[in-house]
Amino acid sequence: MSIRLGDEAPNFTAETTEGTIDFHDWKGDSWAILFSHPKDFTPVCTTELGTVAKLKDEFDRRGVKVVGLSVDPVDSHAEWAADIAETQGQAVNFPLIADPDRKVSDLYDLIHPNANDTLTVRSVFVIGPDNKVKLTLTYPASTGRNFDEILRVVDSLQLTAKHQVATPADWEQGGDVIIVPAVSDEDAAAKYPDGWRADKPYLRWVPQPQG
Repeated sequence: MSIRLGDEAPNFTAETTEGTIDFHDWKGDSWAILFSHPKDFTPVCTTELGTVAKLKDEFDRRGVKVVGLSVDPVDSHAEWAADIAETQGQAVNFPLIADPDRKVSDLYDLIHPNANDTLTVRSVFVIGPDNKVKLTLTYPASTGRNFDEILRVVDSLQLTAKHQVATPADWEQGGDVIIVPAVSDEDAAAKYPDGWRADKPYLRWVPQPQG
């Protein structure tokens, strides 16, 4: 059964390149990103793991823990990590889950027979502090993931979880945001005493809330 937005992220215990983890215990009350790879020593994923490693400070700054997964064992992950450091100029600095029995892949519905009956698809799960899935993305094997976009999505999710706003198309940090329809004009006036710009009664803009 596929995982939908708002579902609790399935818990699991697994071996990783940084030891055995219980996923929910490892995650704690942080945000987390779990992203899967078809198998070790694949070219696109090699570039992706290097990119995530280079961005780890950005994920840390947002309170986001990152973990990768593929169906190969830990010793294979360790060999692949050496290749990643050599070719991408950055050592892997987050855990990679070993899933040779496909237990985690099955929990997260990562084996798609119509794509390939043995390899995990390349999916991303953004999971909130409440262990609920906030976003899912699935990519074909030929297209590298855009982790700047994933950071942008995390920024939006964290902002909108804290304030009663939504982010428009192509929003970036510091851009104007939209007051959600559930907030009445009366409540909005109390929340935003400096007012807002209304293109339509349902489309009300305010500067990005701070804090």
